[in-house]
Amino acid sequence: MRIVITGGFGFLGRRVAAALLTSRTFRGVPIDRLVLADRVVPPGSATDDPLVDVVQGELADRLDEVFAEPVDVLIHLASAVSAECEADFDLGMSANVDTTRAVLEAARAQSAAGGPTPRLVFSSSVAVYGSDPALPLPPVVSESTLPTPRSSYGIQKLVCEQLIADYTRRGFLDGRVARLMTVSVRPGQPNAAASGFLSGIIREPLAGLPATCPVHPELKVALASPRRTVEGILRVAEAERGAGPGRIDGGVPVNLPALTVSVADMLDTLRQVAGDAVAGLVTIAPDPDVEALVGSWPAEFDNARAAALGLAPDPDFASVVRAYAEDHADAVVDGAHP
Repeated sequence: MRIVITGGFGFLGRRVAAALLTSRTFRGVPIDRLVLADRVVPPGSATDDPLVDVVQGELADRLDEVFAEPVDVLIHLASAVSAECEADFDLGMSANVDTTRAVLEAARAQSAAGGPTPRLVFSSSVAVYGSDPALPLPPVVSESTLPTPRSSYGIQKLVCEQLIADYTRRGFLDGRVARLMTVSVRPGQPNAAASGFLSGIIREPLAGLPATCPVHPELKVALASPRRTVEGILRVAEAERGAGPGRIDGGVPVNLPALTVSVADMLDTLRQVAGDAVAGLVTIAPDPDVEALVGSWPAEFDNARAAALGLAPDPDFASVVRAYAEDHADAVVDGAHP
């Protein structure tokens, strides 16, 4: 069992890898090798675990190395993020569409040469949805809702979803798509995602730092904690094909479970769990471009397809904040611990 994680040293890649290294199995089969492929390997982040191999460099240039031995499972997390893709169209197309197609072709070549048919798991996004003026979103969104993205990032993710569906239909690979909600609270430094503030307005105040909220507080969003997101990715990866509970039926993506909250709810929760002084570090300064992009994403989801896999949303935002503080106690200043 050889598993590859692209974006293996990214925020989610590290956590998916850690979960697999803890279990050391995939669907009950022992993992022989876990390959972490990433453009950059941060200093001190490489592991000495004997199961782990590291492939460093631009993914499209390293696919011969990634597929030098048969790949049984490939979890494709590497991508350019939303605001990057709006700022640089060519970057988004190259990193998200061209590189993903190269990955699919490498998987196809493996199966065509008589090797195992890879199981490929793609991390898509809530950004595939948008409210087109001619076709507004329904109040509650499900996998049957027509995706009409309102951003280059969303378009790129949707293109990749459709390519994976066709490669799967043709038998080149076994593709499954997990559509991720906005992940909050992310630790570490801010990234270039348009939704990054949904972590920053919690993470920075808990660290004693000021934060800016670029949307009006009444905006509703769909969130998932890092723990629930990793659980969802692995559940989609491990599920068997077929109808019935716990199985992946058809080629339809799975929307991972969403917790719906308003930004005001998030800030109220921060105040309740960490106090007025911490919540007071957040300044509301709406940015029309950010609000238009994030506001185009749906906030209310029908979680039935995820529930059939045994997945559930976070119970409330307070549990999300407490989990962040528990997992990253060193990033929370004295007096701000929930």
